[in-house]
Order: sequence, then C-alpha cells, then structure tokens
Amino acid sequence: MPLSQNKYNTMSLKNALLYVTLPICLFSVNSFSQSAMKAPANPFLVGSNVVVDYSNVTSKDVVGYANHTLKEVASMVATIKKQKSSTFKNVFGTMDEIKNKIGTTSNNCFMMYWVSTDATIREKGLASYQLLDSLSTALYSDKGIYDRMIKFKKSADYKKLTGNKKLLVANMIEGFERSGVNLDKDRLARVKTLFKEISELSSAYSSNMNSSNEILTLDEKGAAGLPENFKNNYKTAEGKYDIPIINATSETVMSNASLEATRKAYYNKFYSRAADKNMDILDNLVKKRDELAKLMGYPTYAAFALVPKMAGTPKNVWDFLNDLISRSKQKAKSDVALLDIEKKVETTNQETKLQPWDIAFYKNQIIKKQYQINNEELRDYFPMQQCLKGMMDIYQQLLGFEFRKVNNPTVWHEEVEMYEVYESGKLKGRFYLDLFPRPNKETWFYGVNIVSGKGKELPVAMLLGNFTKPTKTQPSLLSQKELKTLFHEFGHIMNMMSYHGEFSSQQESKADFTEAMSQIFENWVLDYGIVSSFAKNYKTGETLPQATFDKMLQSKKVGSGLAAIQMLQRCLYDMNLYDKYNAAAPMPTDDIWKLTNKQLDVMDFYGPETHYQANWIHVNTHPVYMYGYLWSEVYALDMFTQFEKNGLKDTKTGVRYRELILANGTQRDIVKAVEEFLGRKSDNKAYIKSLGLE
Repeated sequence: MPLSQNKYNTMSLKNALLYVTLPICLFSVNSFSQSAMKAPANPFLVGSNVVVDYSNVTSKDVVGYANHTLKEVASMVATIKKQKSSTFKNVFGTMDEIKNKIGTTSNNCFMMYWVSTDATIREKGLASYQLLDSLSTALYSDKGIYDRMIKFKKSADYKKLTGNKKLLVANMIEGFERSGVNLDKDRLARVKTLFKEISELSSAYSSNMNSSNEILTLDEKGAAGLPENFKNNYKTAEGKYDIPIINATSETVMSNASLEATRKAYYNKFYSRAADKNMDILDNLVKKRDELAKLMGYPTYAAFALVPKMAGTPKNVWDFLNDLISRSKQKAKSDVALLDIEKKVETTNQETKLQPWDIAFYKNQIIKKQYQINNEELRDYFPMQQCLKGMMDIYQQLLGFEFRKVNNPTVWHEEVEMYEVYESGKLKGRFYLDLFPRPNKETWFYGVNIVSGKGKELPVAMLLGNFTKPTKTQPSLLSQKELKTLFHEFGHIMNMMSYHGEFSSQQESKADFTEAMSQIFENWVLDYGIVSSFAKNYKTGETLPQATFDKMLQSKKVGSGLAAIQMLQRCLYDMNLYDKYNAAAPMPTDDIWKLTNKQLDVMDFYGPETHYQANWIHVNTHPVYMYGYLWSEVYALDMFTQFEKNGLKDTKTGVRYRELILANGTQRDIVKAVEEFLGRKSDNKAYIKSLGLE
C-alpha cells in the first residue's frame, strides 16, 4: 500500500513516527562536529521560502544543519521557561514554532537518507534525524514545559479560546502525556530508552530493506511468458536474464511468468528480502513497543497507538475488519475456486492446487481470455510523462491550481523534477518528483512532507516513487496499478500544497483519515472521459479505445473478493502483531500468517519459504495502520459522490473539497468538515457498493 507523507503516508517523515520514535538526549550535540556550522554556505541554512540547493548538499551540510536547529531550539525552550506568565502565544505558539523547526530539519535529513546517492550523506542524514528525534523526546517529556501548558489551561484566557486554537492546546497536551511526561522518574527513563531503541531498530530495518539486492537469474525457459521488452532490459552477456527483486518488476513477473517454478522463486525471494536481519529486528520492535504501551498504562501497543486516531480503540478496528471479512469471504472463496479451476485446465493436472504465487498469473490469464485484455500491452497507452501531464491538467482544473515546471532545478538526482504551484498567479508551494528506483533509494511509494506551510511559509513536498523505469528503447510505461498509485500519491502532494493554517502542528489530519484525501482521486482513473484525455499509444498516437477501457473496468471484478481478503489479511496481521502480543510466550511472526489463514478460512496464503513481515514497511514504521486504508476509503468514496453528482472536472466542487478537506488538517473536527462538504452525515453506502462482491 502506498503511503503518503502516507501511502506512508501521507504523514511527514518526522511526524509519521512522532510518538513512536521519540528517543532520549536533551540538546546533546557531542556526536556531531561543530565545524560544519562555520561553513559560509550551507545549502539548508537559507531564508524562509528560499529553495534548498540539494545538488550541492554534502554530509557536513546535513550535520551542520541539524546542529544549527539544535541550538535554535535550545534557545527557544529557554525562552519559554523564563517567561513570567503562561500565555497561548509564549507556550503553545512557541512550541509550534519549535515543532516546525525540528520537523522541517528532520524531514530534510531523513529525505537525504532515503534518496541520496551518496552513502555518507545517507549515513549522516539518518544519524541527524535520530538526534533530532532525541531532542523531540526530551521536549515532549519536559515537565517544565508541560506544567506551563497545564497552568495556561487552568487560566481565564484558556476559557476564551475557541476553534483550532482550543484543539491545538488539547492535542499538544495529549502529545506530552503520550510521551510519558507524567510518569515517575524511573518509568520515564525507561520510556525514553525504549523510544530511542525503537527508533534505532526501525531505522536498521528500513536500511536493510532498502539495501537488499536480490536477483533472480533466468534462462530462456524460466523467462517464458515475460514480455520481450521487459526481458531485454535485464538480458546478460551470457544470454540469461538477471531480474532485480524490486517493486518495479514484481507485477510483470508474477502476472506473466508462465513457469510456476519462476513465479515461486521470485515470490519467495521478494517476500524474504532482508529476512536474515529483519526477523530478529521485528521481534525486538514488537517486544519493545508492547513494553512501552504497558508503561504508558495500556494493555497492548495497539490500544496505545489508536488513541489519537479516528478508530480510537482496538475493538472498533476488530469490529470494522470482521464486518468486512464477513462481506468478502463468499466472493473470495468463489474467486479461489475459479482460479484453481483455471490452473487445473492450463496445466492439465487435476491434482494441482492454487498457490499464493499463482494468484496474479491465473487472474491475468482469465482476464486475457474472457475480456481480451492484455495488461502488458496496455502499458503502451500509458507512458509516464504523458500520464503526468494528463493528471496534472486534471488536478489543476479541479483544484484551481497552476503547476509550473522549474527548468534546471537544484536537486539530488538528475531524474528528479521540480514544480511550483500557483493560485491566481500567486506562488502557493513547491513539489519534487523522484519517480524511479535506483540502488539504496527507499523502495516504496510516498507523498513526503518537507515543509509544512504554516502561516506565510510555502509548503514543500516530494512524490517518492518506484515506478517502471524508462529504458534506452522505450519510455516508462505504466501498468494500471501504477497509474492508480500515481494518482493516489499525487493526491497526497495536493493535500500538502493546500494547507494554509496558522500552526504547523495542525497540518496533518488523523492518521486513519489521511489516506481518504488521496484515495478519492483513484476514482478519476475509472472514468473514460478522464483517462482518454491522456491515454494515447506512445508508438501510434492512437487514443485508448472506449471498448477496451470498458472491458478493463469489467475485468476488475475478477478476483475482487480475493483481493479484498488479501488486504484484510494484512490488516489482521498488523492487529495480531500489536494487539495480541503475549510477552511471556510471543508467537513467532511467521506463525501469525498461519493464524490469519485460520481466521480468514479462504485459502492458505502463507508461503513457508517467505517472511513478508521482514520487508513490509507498515509493520515497521507505521504499526497499527493497515486498517486505516480501508477505514479511509469509506470516507473517500462517500466524498466522491459529490464529484459524481457535479462533474469530475467541476472546479467549484474541487475548490470546496480543497478548502474544506485538503486544507483542514486538524484545524477542525474532520467528521464535521466532511459533513459540511457532503451537506449531510457521512455513510458507508458508496463504499459497500464499491466492493463489487456480488
């Protein structure tokens, strides 16, 4: 699942882990050289709204930048503590400024860790991020600051607060309390240690995953069924094919490799990346998160993590998931039976049985036969640059924005593009596109927040992708899955560009609503009028025929129940991992997959040679998050009904959506904001209809 800020998420790099990875160490800069601060031209140390010269960033610049922020924050904290009285401005306003400085700096440092081609910059980016997390822990457990907050809350001035300022006070106090500020000395010390250890383990997990360099070598027989253009990209001098085990190759191999041994080998490698290191790391992460939750007074880590989310409690999540399982199971079982029959027919073997590595292949075979749709050939209609332009044209018209590409931008890699966002001729924000995989780059898909855009600050964001790369002979050609992901992740970018609130702390929405704001835009790729505006064959210029598009839509019902159950399996795994943990006798994480199979009772999804949990970003950096994709989708599809009614390019509806939903963050209750946009209470009718499980 794509994540922004998600699809991790659309959460900012720092705030995605704010209450999960807040380690110790107050204002300590001992581990960093101070010499970098004396440098006359650190690209990061520029004025507000000045573009960072990423192309000239060095590892010393990253370190100097972090140290500079540490000193600034130390001074601001001292100012809070020396104030004679507690006011909203000198406590909460200053804390928001502090959060914004730490957030922007740590976002930049972590981004360098994710995207830089320089190993030393990546190393210093991660170390600087972790140091800033240590600073956050110290701040959010600082009793002196907390006492000033409580003192203000008891004042007459607090009683006069309304709207977003009152919400800010409540959320900021909750943040301090969730960081252990009210614990006794010994328990607080242990909590700080746990935060630090969790941060270090999580970073190690991600580093191991991103540096995995697995290859599947195939001969001509093993490569049977794979598209010729795809094979040619990976052909070796010996006439074999070295297929990298990465997201950009997964869909093509698993949907097209006709030899089961090839699919199984790829599947096992793909879902075991970094397992030799990350299995032990995950065991430690789950153990420490469970201990952390119990120190905070919660029975499980899931109970702790869900408090600030819309769902609120594990029971609400379990009820939500179990309801969807009951709705999906019958169709999923029918899908399994259909795919199993297809395998028996294709292999002329009545004894064979559908395996997890067969699902994508036989689904693709049925789509080819019944709907005459070849998904690999359809890629010719969806070259990346064409899709980008078409998508941006739609977003601009819909949301009232204008995007201007920056020529010769100062970026961290030659493939990265930069755009400025305007509204009525006024500069509104900036975003970067880093779309293709490369060694050591973060391997998933994200809308990444860099600068929040509070007050007069311009928001800055990045779309980090791992889409199919262009080659010497053809452009990047997108699958339907990749096109959907592109629209989704760009929706996160638009969310970030839309914020214009007073406080950085209110820029992001509830974690289990944030996906809704980008999921809604996935619906635009289901409309022929929209898609035909940019879906043109890169060789012939022919527009995608409507008959073909209609068959594409019809083919989506193939395996729809099974797809729903596979998503629910990941949700169950996440909840079993963090809500059913038994510290006295922890269940091996591989066995949890077997448990989810029993809970679902659809088919055996567990591959005994795989360890999906070792290379799954969500259970590492976004624990107790998977259900949120489905929770958010209920709201996304309900909100989409307004566009269905008024038109998918209706600017008036789009701008209302931008202002009421995208620009909101947590400035007002999101349920009330949705109800105002809809003109009624929200419901799940559109979502239930969308499941297509009949």
